[in-house]
Amino acid sequence: MDELPAIAAMAYGVRLLMDRGWPEGVTVYLSASVMEEDCDGHCMLHLIEKEGIKPDVVILGEPTDLDIYRGHRGRMEATITTRGRSAHGAHAHHGINALYKMAPIILDVEKLNENLAHDEFLGSGSIIVSHISVDTPSLNAVPDRATITLDRRMTVGETVETVLAELRALPHLGDAEVELLHYDETSWTGAQATQEKYFPTWVLDEDHPLVRGAAEAAAAVLDEPPAVSRWHFSTNGVATMGRLGIPSIGFAPGLEELAHTTQEHVKIEDLVKATAVYSLMPEFLLK
Repeated sequence: MDELPAIAAMAYGVRLLMDRGWPEGVTVYLSASVMEEDCDGHCMLHLIEKEGIKPDVVILGEPTDLDIYRGHRGRMEATITTRGRSAHGAHAHHGINALYKMAPIILDVEKLNENLAHDEFLGSGSIIVSHISVDTPSLNAVPDRATITLDRRMTVGETVETVLAELRALPHLGDAEVELLHYDETSWTGAQATQEKYFPTWVLDEDHPLVRGAAEAAAAVLDEPPAVSRWHFSTNGVATMGRLGIPSIGFAPGLEELAHTTQEHVKIEDLVKATAVYSLMPEFLLK
């Protein structure tokens, strides 16, 4: 569901548009990029900045339950690392336990989550501890290093700078180190992908012609206006709208909350409806 059904519906929608007669002056690119789960938007940036594809608007195929989505919170990944001094467990008083130093910091993070910025449309920012690791010589020794990984969702007005400043102001941080994570991986083609693990918040105005045109195309098929809303998770829109300012919206079959679960499914009738809407979008956006 995330997001193969939309890709299939888009492909068939383009074929329907061809059969009706291609609108003059319209070019449609169907992108089924990889690595979105790994590094949101990286491959989309490559298409635009390195391959010369310059879209005027972008339709994202992440699930929206046939509604129109016009933004979502940004996100970033960071770590906090505490350091201590190892010692044998039988003589633990000679050591400094890095994991004990981390414990109050984790509680600080939990409390911080309750006091983050709020936006009427996107909702509140959020933060969780998603992973913890320790370095220790053995299972009967004092660990001399502990690291937590943080998943931080950012609402309107929050930036990588403000988030890092909040983390560095945690009450029990002490001499712990806060770092923004970097993505550095090799793709299936052998190309190197490198960037900071920061993915900007973005919102397209509700009155934007892309939102209006897409909603009108959907209403023509669904016989009622679609809701205009936003995702809770992140999409390639962090690249198109978040970094490059290219107007972007989402429309697709399927429920967002079912993505990445054992309950993933999509209604066949919604695939048909989505296909029809995709076929109409270029014409409605030309109006």
